[in-house]
Amino acid sequence: MPMRKELANAIRVLSMDAVQKAKSGHPGAPMGMADIAEVLWNDFLKHNPQNPEWADRDRFVLSNGHGSMLIYSLLHLSGYALPMAELEQFRQLHSKTPGHPEYGYAPGVETTTGPLGAGISNAVGMAIAEKTLAAQFNREGHEIVDHYTYCFMGDGCLMEGISHEACSLAGTLKLGKLIAFYDDNGISIDGHVEGWFTDDTPKRFESYGWHVIAKVDGHDPEAIKAAIDEARSVADKPTIICTQTTIGYGSPNKAGTHGSHGAPLGEDEVVATREVLGWSHAPFVIPTEVYAGWDAKEKGTANEAAWTDKLAAYREAHPALAAEYERRVINNELPGDFEAKAVAFINECQEKGEKIASRKASQNAIEAYASFLPEIIGGSADLAGSNLTLWSGSKGIQDDPAGNYIYYGVREFGMSGIMNGIALHGGFINYGATFLMFQQYAANAVRMAALMGVQSIFVYTHDSIGQGEDGPTHQPIENLAHLRMTPNMQVWRPADTTETAVAWKKAIERKDGPTSLVFSRQGLPALERSPEQVAAIEKGAYAIVECEGTPDVILIATGSEVSVAVAAAKQLSSTGTKVRAVSMPSTTAFDQQDEAYKQSVLPSDVSARVAIEAAHVDYWAKYVGFDGRVIGMTSFGESAPGGALMEHFGFTVENVLSVANELLA
Repeated sequence: MPMRKELANAIRVLSMDAVQKAKSGHPGAPMGMADIAEVLWNDFLKHNPQNPEWADRDRFVLSNGHGSMLIYSLLHLSGYALPMAELEQFRQLHSKTPGHPEYGYAPGVETTTGPLGAGISNAVGMAIAEKTLAAQFNREGHEIVDHYTYCFMGDGCLMEGISHEACSLAGTLKLGKLIAFYDDNGISIDGHVEGWFTDDTPKRFESYGWHVIAKVDGHDPEAIKAAIDEARSVADKPTIICTQTTIGYGSPNKAGTHGSHGAPLGEDEVVATREVLGWSHAPFVIPTEVYAGWDAKEKGTANEAAWTDKLAAYREAHPALAAEYERRVINNELPGDFEAKAVAFINECQEKGEKIASRKASQNAIEAYASFLPEIIGGSADLAGSNLTLWSGSKGIQDDPAGNYIYYGVREFGMSGIMNGIALHGGFINYGATFLMFQQYAANAVRMAALMGVQSIFVYTHDSIGQGEDGPTHQPIENLAHLRMTPNMQVWRPADTTETAVAWKKAIERKDGPTSLVFSRQGLPALERSPEQVAAIEKGAYAIVECEGTPDVILIATGSEVSVAVAAAKQLSSTGTKVRAVSMPSTTAFDQQDEAYKQSVLPSDVSARVAIEAAHVDYWAKYVGFDGRVIGMTSFGESAPGGALMEHFGFTVENVLSVANELLA
């Protein structure tokens, strides 16, 4: 059996060789953290390379994702379906080894990392999911949910604000199965970090309520092993192990410098490093005995088989719970009666016809859906009373680990990253809320949800100038356009209770990406619809006021402006004008419809179109064309009652009529 150092050196040489071949990348972190990774993966990590989706596997997150060759080396060496040919194609088009780890490319990559701090926030979400699932499903003698979340992070992750948000909450929630490794190598891109990063990291994490193991020699396997043993013995606190390492370990001229951080070592230095490490093999050649020392397939298969036996015993002792666990966690399926119950709720909303704010309609939808979907877990960034995210069955997980509600505190960015971790872990449908304006704090995590294609449901209230007196600091103008232009993001801005119920249904059903649900503070009137119109809501746009024959003009609106468009359409119709009013609760859903449906709603031979939305005008050119008009925002808002602002900025029936008549003149 090879010595530990030789096993770790396999990571070092693969990392420097792949970066050298690609002529770009970050060899320093993998070379510096190789010893830590070797001990963790060979002595502790519970995983099965032959089934990367095993539900009770430990999760490993590389938050300092620029060091991606570390995880690719680990996956390849331990037996995942990531052949050497993929490592040789590091950072090349269509390879499974992109420059930063990307979820869905290489098997075993648990999350996409690269934006520093994103990974640790995801890891916190995964640990929350593990702890909550364990409380919901484990019974005495039957611990079917029992795994750790391990996270590597560097100085950059700790400098980013999201790490403060996420790690603070992790300590409060006492996530004992979260173990983070801080790669304290003193180097970032610009050089030695003492010029810009002098935090006392151990004291910082102690203040969060973490268990802290300081000053561990990151190149001493026994010290690393002892630290992990200690961390696993602490059940009521997350642990940070502060490992002191040398970046670019083994490089005779670049180790310990920023020269090894983000660039190839250079051909001569690669040769010299091989000599220092005592590694005589050619690039991308790993000796058989080293592969044998790393191979985790047999152990992983045995671990999963033992767990499968536990699941069988659990199924016999608790058949109903086991069936629910398998539905939620293993199969990721909605209950068989979901569709019927959802449709019944949508029809009920249409029949009741309540005039309420869409944020209140959202709360009603949560109440309805969560009552028969125990996998729903929600939260808000300290705005539960304004976002209306609590429902009658809400139980805070800080008091009841088996609960279903997370009080995130004022942590929009951390919340969104944590949500992504919960979604990646599986077993839950999770939502988190804030004001739409403060989505900008969280934009990177929201984008990451779309990039990864995970089911995070972002709830945004106070959607426009209509929210009123808080003024332009709280009134979003550009946010809707930003969200809609994010690839793979579904965005809904419903006009009333019925559209809100449909929006929530679509978000719950969507498994391949996130949804942003955008709601009003102010009350919105219920709109009249036929059963056919109700059925068409899920297509993203439909005619809510129709005329005979081809329309002379089409009015398009979303959210609180739909009722204005409907009233204007009725007045125009009374003068003999043929007018169609279109409610477009989801431009993104509408864009995905076939051309025939899109033409049925917005026929290309009708150029007189007016879009009405209390958001930035520029987004709407694709729907109104050069000949159409947009009633929207080109400036920030003002502080005044919402009704006064809507009138001041032209979101009135009178202004819609004026603009429409100008087009028709």
